[in-house]
Amino acid sequence: MRILNLESGLLGNSNLWDDSKHEIVNVELEPKIYEVSKNRKPNQTHILGDSSEYLLKHYKDFDFIWSSPPCQKHSKMVMFTRHKKPCFIDPMLPQRIIFLKHFFKGKYVVENVTPYYEPYPGYQKIGRHLFWSNINISPFDVPQPPNFINLTSTAGKKIMMDWLDIHYEKNIYYGNNHCPVQILRNCVHPKLGLHILNCIDNPKQTLF
Repeated sequence: MRILNLESGLLGNSNLWDDSKHEIVNVELEPKIYEVSKNRKPNQTHILGDSSEYLLKHYKDFDFIWSSPPCQKHSKMVMFTRHKKPCFIDPMLPQRIIFLKHFFKGKYVVENVTPYYEPYPGYQKIGRHLFWSNINISPFDVPQPPNFINLTSTAGKKIMMDWLDIHYEKNIYYGNNHCPVQILRNCVHPKLGLHILNCIDNPKQTLF
């Protein structure tokens, strides 16, 4: 199966996908994240660039597309942080949902956080994630580490790396992000990512 993994980040969702069975193409905009992921999964294809441009040009080449648009401006933290500032939501999320639903002929998943507003209809909720998909995703649970949201130190980074089984040396800071754990907290747990991939063929299957 040819898989397109958009906004691929640290490859949390795809960490357990078998790249000897699937051809996986990852697209990431942030160079620091791209370098870490490329080194972690050298057998996969890694594209440094704009995921929307790549999707429009190449969506017909894939059997399965996963998209995880930026979640920060949808998160409940927008409303409950001492840095609270009015802002518009990131339009990429609704664009991806609508585009894939109406133009893509294969299987797809669009993932994001539970937002501070009433979410777009048609989602499936699993843990802290919402999924808009044409896959019937069966129930699944991966318990989070204690005090998950407040893990912000280098010690918290180690806890998160061990939980995800994703390890790298340097702290990754980008944009206005100054927390070494944020990029890890953005990850879909690899076991959940694998469960969803397997739901394409067997929606009742639970692997863990």
